[in-house]
Amino acid sequence: MIKHFKKLITFMTTLFLVINMITATAFAAVKDGTYTGKSSGNGGDIEVEVVIKDQRIAEINTIHSQETKGLGEGALEKIKKAIIANNTVNVDTISGATDSSQGYIDAVKEALKAAGATEDDFMSGEMIKHSFVLDKEEYTFDVVVLGGGGAGLSSAVEAANLGASVVVVEKSSAIGGNTAVSGGAFNVPGSDLQKNKDIEDSVEKYIEDTLKGGDELSDPELVKVLGENALSAYEWMRDVIHAEFIPDRVQQFGGHSTPRSVVPIGNKGIELTDKLWAAAEAKGAQLFLDTKATELIQENGTVVGVKVENNGKEIIINANKGVIVATGGFAANIEMREKYNAAYGSQYLTTAVPASTGDGITMCENIGAQLVDMEQIQVYPTCNPLTGIISYVANARFDGALLINQEGQRFINESGRRDEISNAILEQPGGYAYLIWGQEIETVGNMTQVHKNEFEELKKNNLLFEAATLEELAATVEMDAAKLAETIAKFNGYVPDKNDPDFNKTGAYRTIAEGPFYIQKVMPATHHTMGGVKINTNAQVLDTEGNPIPNLFAAGEVVGGIHGTNRLGGNAITDIIVFGRIAGVNAVNGVAE
Repeated sequence: MIKHFKKLITFMTTLFLVINMITATAFAAVKDGTYTGKSSGNGGDIEVEVVIKDQRIAEINTIHSQETKGLGEGALEKIKKAIIANNTVNVDTISGATDSSQGYIDAVKEALKAAGATEDDFMSGEMIKHSFVLDKEEYTFDVVVLGGGGAGLSSAVEAANLGASVVVVEKSSAIGGNTAVSGGAFNVPGSDLQKNKDIEDSVEKYIEDTLKGGDELSDPELVKVLGENALSAYEWMRDVIHAEFIPDRVQQFGGHSTPRSVVPIGNKGIELTDKLWAAAEAKGAQLFLDTKATELIQENGTVVGVKVENNGKEIIINANKGVIVATGGFAANIEMREKYNAAYGSQYLTTAVPASTGDGITMCENIGAQLVDMEQIQVYPTCNPLTGIISYVANARFDGALLINQEGQRFINESGRRDEISNAILEQPGGYAYLIWGQEIETVGNMTQVHKNEFEELKKNNLLFEAATLEELAATVEMDAAKLAETIAKFNGYVPDKNDPDFNKTGAYRTIAEGPFYIQKVMPATHHTMGGVKINTNAQVLDTEGNPIPNLFAAGEVVGGIHGTNRLGGNAITDIIVFGRIAGVNAVNGVAE
């Protein structure tokens, strides 16, 4: 026995030495120290600092990143932990933030190469997964909310507040959706911020603008609900949810007859979604991430639950009271866009998050829901030509910046409807335009400072230039300086009387005469899909005969019929909060027949 034991000890010692030798060989070239690496993410360059200690990855610090808070930033933190814990960059990307996570992994790889590692050194073993894992085959809640964007979170708060057990099912690895990556501004007739600026407005004017903006295709009853509940939705967000808003800013988007859009601090929707989830969680709502809803379950025509996929397994989630579909639109689904409107195919980039693939619309249609306005797809006019991401620096347009083409000429009312501006840009030489402004405009919204990271990234990618004079500005984009000067001088002459005989500008009139000046290249990208499931004023999903499907509700961009041919800027946030709240309450309390 002792003899065999000695042999076993000898064998284990030898094996240990072999393993150590293999490890030493694999990492022999890697030197301890601190190294940097850089790659491209979703929002621009990602630069990291990797600390190697005892030939292992000991620490990773992010030097530079513009990834979206809550989505991209959350993904980077998860990946960082996985890389350090497992000493490998063979880590899976995160659903909903693929570009951000892959950019981070590539940046770490570059740093490791600088440390002397080969591509294989830190790519060994099985790929590390970090999905949210459900450990049961079946769950039961009173209310099941599909989608963790603004509409779903508003629903969850209201349902949980009424004492219901609530789960939010989100197929991505973080909540927020398009709401989080938006500017967060939403339209409120009669807000305190309007009154502070002596801006006259009314519910009737808001309804009129919304119907007109959608070419009268909208369901007037739904728009009426939107208008009549917008103020209370804002006050709920401010006083109950504790979202904070810029106190001295009321924005006027194209198609609105007056400034009426309140703007969250930072001009980012993450302020809204973070506060909404905090409120829902405080009331006991649960969150299932990395969980994709695939099928609505019915019994005798009533929706009683949903089938989901999580970590490769099918799971049933029962709903005692109702299912709320808040899964967003399909702006990121090229195949679906082409199915309903061939004009918006693969030639367009998109501002939408990757999760915007129309899943909820398809699930509802599969059980007989009625779809409306599916061919109505909106593009946003001022996006990053390289990524398709909406540009918030370009919000200088709402403070008076002008759109000009490569020939240095204006071609459209800069404060008009998104669809009209986008179509006009595409008709210009090269299918792009430039936004131009000076200090008279910059000092109003301070867009280059409010969105400083984006501003610097645009400059680095030669999409935005700054110059002391208009002549120098024209040279940066190879534009005829004389024509540009003529165009600017002509418009400046319209400012005193606020009368633009060329294009009937309807927004802010401010001169462009004080430098430094800015010029930014912009292009349209798909932004919002106005079509979706048909609902009534109780947020109940209707079947093809116009009857409510029992226990099925919907809110947000998954819904059609509210915005007609063209959603006005700022109306999406109003929509998701107003109808999200209605859906949450009615799912719990039921709807009187």
